[in-house]
Amino acid sequence: QVQLEESGGGLVQAGDSLRLSCVFSGRAFAMYAMGWFRQAPGKERELVATVGWGANSSSIADSVKGRFTISRSNAKSTVNLQMNSLKPEDTAVYYCAAKFGPIVPKVDDANYWGQGTQVTVSS
Repeated sequence: QVQLEESGGGLVQAGDSLRLSCVFSGRAFAMYAMGWFRQAPGKERELVATVGWGANSSSIADSVKGRFTISRSNAKSTVNLQMNSLKPEDTAVYYCAAKFGPIVPKVDDANYWGQGTQVTVSS
């Protein structure tokens, strides 16, 4: 059984940085494509960033491109989301997701989800 645990959220001011981490517990982390998603109050969950099997196979949503980066460590079974130049509109619960295979997860087809970590950006 796979479990995902996020950490690193918090309350910050606009322009600050945060680094979210997701620890994957289970077997064969390297066989999972990973993603970060977020959900703001009253809005649907949306994709933020994904990374496939290879560390170079990452993709970033246009809304955060140039500010956020995703990385994975197969040795540590972790996936991180570095968030720079945070804006109030980045306020949301951030979720880590895993999908078995090389295809990155979407909102409706991830196999596993973490419980989420709150990020609040004040203006």
